[in-house]
Amino acid sequence: MIAYVKGTLEEITENNAVVEVNGIGYNIKISAGTMNRLPGLHQEVRLHTYTAVREDAFWLYGFLSREELELFRLLITVNGVGPKGALGILSVMSVSELRLAILSGDGKLLSRAPGIGKKTAERLILDLRDKISAAGGEDGRLQTVTAGTENSARGEAVEALVALGYGAGDALKAVNEVIRTAGMEDADTESILKAALKRIL
Repeated sequence: MIAYVKGTLEEITENNAVVEVNGIGYNIKISAGTMNRLPGLHQEVRLHTYTAVREDAFWLYGFLSREELELFRLLITVNGVGPKGALGILSVMSVSELRLAILSGDGKLLSRAPGIGKKTAERLILDLRDKISAAGGEDGRLQTVTAGTENSARGEAVEALVALGYGAGDALKAVNEVIRTAGMEDADTESILKAALKRIL
């Protein structure tokens, strides 16, 4: 219905932003991740939106990137994950982290989100893994594996493994595991790659 809202950011509260467009203020529900990346008050902002219509309510959910919106759309297709749950997931991890968690089968990471238990995390992985892979191109690689991630070395290591012939899912899982278990959050690409290769082999 409403593809995006572009106007002046007038108010920011927890999980909500008010954007004024031609004298009308729109309440738009947002994730904590989006809130942290919004411009200052009275600055221009553009939010890609998802419209949820119910008998007693009309809600707009806003995202700074189209990619985040598309992931939100995928999340709410999973049984047990409504708009509130999807926003919760996007509040505790970035788009890249969410993709990595789903493709590597990291249910523990997904369970960090409020309201997402072990069973729901497993359902997210089962239902979305193929859809996330399909979004990455002909070889199944993520188009944005390094975009927006706090650890670009991780993304580069994953891409290197894929280039060596390993599947995207296996590469993501190996890199994720060595970073988490070996405390390599600040390691360089070469170190992560070597450790991931040892784990795969």
